Amino acid sequence: MHFLQTILAFAVVLGVLIIVHELGHYLVARWCGVKVLRFSVGMGKVIFSRRYGPDQTEWAISVLPLGGYVKMLDAREGDLSHVSPADLKREFTRQSVWRRIAIVAAGPLANFLLAILVFAGLYVYGIPEPAPKLRAPAEQSVAYKAGLRGGELVTAVNGEPIQIWNDLRWQVVQGVVNNKPVKLDVERANPNSPSEKIINTLTIPVDSISAEELEGDFLVKLGIDLARPRAILGQVVPDGPAMLAGLKTGDLVTAVNGVVIPDGMALVEAVRASPGKNLKIDLLRDGQPLSLNVTPEEASKDGQVFGRIKVEVPMAPEMVLASHGPITALAKGVQKTWDTSAMTLKMVGKMIVGEVSWKNVTGPITIADYAGQTARIGLISYLSFIAFVSISLGVMNLLPIPVLDGGHLLYYAVEVLTGRPVSERFGAIAQRAGIGILMTLMLVAVFNDINRLIS
Repeated sequence: MHFLQTILAFAVVLGVLIIVHELGHYLVARWCGVKVLRFSVGMGKVIFSRRYGPDQTEWAISVLPLGGYVKMLDAREGDLSHVSPADLKREFTRQSVWRRIAIVAAGPLANFLLAILVFAGLYVYGIPEPAPKLRAPAEQSVAYKAGLRGGELVTAVNGEPIQIWNDLRWQVVQGVVNNKPVKLDVERANPNSPSEKIINTLTIPVDSISAEELEGDFLVKLGIDLARPRAILGQVVPDGPAMLAGLKTGDLVTAVNGVVIPDGMALVEAVRASPGKNLKIDLLRDGQPLSLNVTPEEASKDGQVFGRIKVEVPMAPEMVLASHGPITALAKGVQKTWDTSAMTLKMVGKMIVGEVSWKNVTGPITIADYAGQTARIGLISYLSFIAFVSISLGVMNLLPIPVLDGGHLLYYAVEVLTGRPVSERFGAIAQRAGIGILMTLMLVAVFNDINRLIS
């Protein structure tokens, strides 16, 4: 079932992004007066087509689903002796260089526009997100050394107000990529008057995190983690270690073997680290202190042995509904798209100079896997994923590689500067080089995908 859901989710992502990208080319070509012969979703042999519109454009589905194209009337692609004088004026290469630039750039710009609209829609709708409230950090962590103690609510990062945990994570990602420490404005209780709140600014160095670690849980390495609810026990599984030890629903666990338990996560960690070992549990039941002994049973997963006592423990963080008016949401959508595009370019640059591993290059298998995962999580996660992939597609297409839109834009930039187009011979050589680069990137991506599957 999961496999079919993953395939369907991937097909929708791919279909939406290809159609949006090619529609950008198509609509601007029509606006510039260029005749469009075919609009294809997919590459290679056409397996289904219909003709519509005044130009009888062929709308087609082709056999290879990884891509698409808009075929225009173009003198470089065949003999046009049979074409009428009226249609010759609508031939692509006869258009001004600025019109050609507009047509080629329209595809990536359509991907950016899609991302902006998706993000804006999500910001208007309101997204239930974890609040940026912090858990107590480990004493050896950089967060602890910077002054964080747990329970703080982060209100701004580097001067940028934030509402949700993902905003905090994103700002720290930028700090890691730019190799700059992050400044957190945190709201905490006034020690002289606990009912009052004060704002402190703390600086967190991020130089201990490499760009290669950004896909993992790098915040925890810094000592920054989500605050969790107190360790109040939920449902106790019949005949499990917890029930046999006398633990009950509603018990508040305060310590394990004399170590203070500040939240549910700490209790889970203590139990998992002690398979088969006796644990002394200090708790409060109806406000009265009580101590019980429990021995976690051994369990294993992926070759790792851990302990469990079979009781529900609250782990869900505090949530907030982050929503905005249409204008603010649109502005945030633009900003999010710009920041993500800039971050993608920086990561590409770091891969080129060797600062980031090429293992970060992902291919269709990984994208399909993430599509399935986000679809199972919910519509909001799935739409966010579509927006991020759309941005990546837009950025990658603007890279100055022959064959890609960015390569053509580079040719036209040269034409603007020199007053004459790039020679056909140079274009043919560059085309072959571009295909070679793309094939190499695809092989690297597929290799990384397979590596992730078997590792």
